[in-house]
Amino acid sequence: METSKFLDAKGLACPMPIVRTKKAMNELEAGQILEVHTTDKGSVNDISAWTKSGGHELVKQEEENGVFKFWIKKGNN
Repeated sequence: METSKFLDAKGLACPMPIVRTKKAMNELEAGQILEVHTTDKGSVNDISAWTKSGGHELVKQEEENGVFKFWIKKGNN
């Protein structure tokens, strides 16, 4: 999957991963994909909920060795 921007939010505690994700999404055009890596377990629910409420699409989500990875497609708003 081709990503337009990568955000390393590993080691950050809630709410910083979501704050940084929101800031990074503002720099993208509609349809572009942001890849986010976090280590905060709370970010799994937070990013999923924020993505839906913000009109974006969570394209893919996985966990690998304690790192949570998200691919978020920016919506049209």
